[in-house]
Amino acid sequence: MSDGLEPLSPGEGVQMYLDHRRGELSERTLQTHYYRLKQFREWLEQEEGIDNLNDLTGRTFHRYKVHRRDERDLAPSTVHGDFDTLSLFVEVLEVFDAVEPGLKEKVLVPTVSKPDTISEEELDADRAETILDYLSQFHYASRDHALLLLIWHVGMRTGGARAIDLSDCHLDDDAPGISIRHRPDQDTPLKNGEAGERDVNISTEVARVLQDYIDNRRIDSTDDYGREPLFTTQYGRLSRGALQVSVYRWTRPCELGGCPHDRDPETCEATKQKAASQCPSTKAPHAVRTGSITHQRNCGVPAEVVSERVNATEDTIERHYDMRTHRDKMESRRQHLEGLE
Repeated sequence: MSDGLEPLSPGEGVQMYLDHRRGELSERTLQTHYYRLKQFREWLEQEEGIDNLNDLTGRTFHRYKVHRRDERDLAPSTVHGDFDTLSLFVEVLEVFDAVEPGLKEKVLVPTVSKPDTISEEELDADRAETILDYLSQFHYASRDHALLLLIWHVGMRTGGARAIDLSDCHLDDDAPGISIRHRPDQDTPLKNGEAGERDVNISTEVARVLQDYIDNRRIDSTDDYGREPLFTTQYGRLSRGALQVSVYRWTRPCELGGCPHDRDPETCEATKQKAASQCPSTKAPHAVRTGSITHQRNCGVPAEVVSERVNATEDTIERHYDMRTHRDKMESRRQHLEGLE
């Protein structure tokens, strides 16, 4: 341990880091960092017997990497995320004189191949259209119909959908659209903060469904801040959990047809609405977003347009969301090359 370091316990160090980053990161990202660092802190104290961050060395992080990789057989992308956060953590600890200067360079963030960074979970376009056609026929302009249609059409994060107010909807314009705004002091933050604010185009068909939902099916209520949310319950703004349940429910195969797992609907736990996420074939909201982005790219929408629309960099889309095959990409390029001799 070098002279000049000030003793700091793992718990205190984690709290100082979180306090330091609060305001820079969204609450959801901050929570992710908290869970990653909590696991590291517990490992330090219980497995390494380290109660002072001054004692951290490069070998400490090597042993933790082996522990995380082998104990639970985690995916390479998960370990990559762990160490990306640890690298930021150590960078802040250096500023606080809690670790050796330059220790950050010894926190080796593992590289991962592109396939390891891509989530194979996506809602494919055919299945999405089947679900939306069913909702249009049997639950037209219901809250779930309007919600899933908007998330799929835009490729929107659930936090963005939840944040929309009636005043953000421009549905009777010649060019209908939705304004997505960051309002963290009123419980509707966006993942990327003010950088996530944007206006997105929607089709006239989507605008018509949203307007019919507002006029006929939306529960007339306000949230705790007097705002009029687009998606409501009798108590106010739709909660994050309720929004996720809606997505899990309608992406279960049994909701529209038979069970591919040969389960008895009478006894299957996943048929209960709040347990829909337990179905092996259901899709999380992130999978709907991934499928939508892939679908937009397959339809020939340029990467830079999709990037602005879904609030993700072109590199992030390419590495994490774009599930197109080489053949799909070739067909998309063909649309732009047909005029060439």
